[in-house]
Amino acid sequence: MKMRFLTDYRGRRVRLTAERLEHVREHPEMRGLEKRIAATLRAPQRVIQSRSDREAEPLYSLLPKPRMGIQWLCAVVKYRPDDAFLLTAYLTDKPKKGVQLWPAR
Repeated sequence: MKMRFLTDYRGRRVRLTAERLEHVREHPEMRGLEKRIAATLRAPQRVIQSRSDREAEPLYSLLPKPRMGIQWLCAVVKYRPDDAFLLTAYLTDKPKKGVQLWPAR
């Protein structure tokens, strides 16, 4: 796999490079969650504005079956005016604090 494109919740194309996917797979708990990452981009339960990078948005979804007691999958996408790509994805016990972008409050 060289590169593939996923679609996010707003219909934007998000690049998933082989290098970024390999980065995610370095963490054993993330192996086998590629479809769940794509589903999180398509239909997140929460999107937060990153506090450290204004171009990055962590997208969160609850896992149907928690792993190691962890209930949330976070997929971080970097959105630039002419490009969007997956930075990383990881499991977490709760979404980070910050301005909620979606769903609108």
